Amino acid sequence: MPAKAVRRQESVAYAGPMAFDEHLADRIRTAVGDTIVDEKKMFGGIAFLLDGNMAVGVSGEELMVRVGPEVMDEAVAHDGVRPFEMSGKRMEGWILAGGDAIAEDSGLQYWVDIGLDFAASLPPK
Repeated sequence: MPAKAVRRQESVAYAGPMAFDEHLADRIRTAVGDTIVDEKKMFGGIAFLLDGNMAVGVSGEELMVRVGPEVMDEAVAHDGVRPFEMSGKRMEGWILAGGDAIAEDSGLQYWVDIGLDFAASLPPK
């Protein structure tokens, strides 16, 4: 992925309890590094967007990753990874990674990079 200028939106402060793992969100912020991302509250969690396209997010205690439909089957073959479903409907091109898949920083980085790479392949919004 080509290097981008640093412009990170300030972390968004939320009032009241949230339904997502703030520690995981902080780990994502670290994994994103200098890449330009915006943070947006959505899906009862928080999303990290690259050029207006969602790359990754936190849903509960799991990492939501936009992998694209072409690699969906390969992605869900990993331990700790499953398809993302919303209201009982499988969302093609989206996965949830949890447990061992993201327990180590290297595993989290792997999935964050995949999400960022896919979002970078899309036209800016």
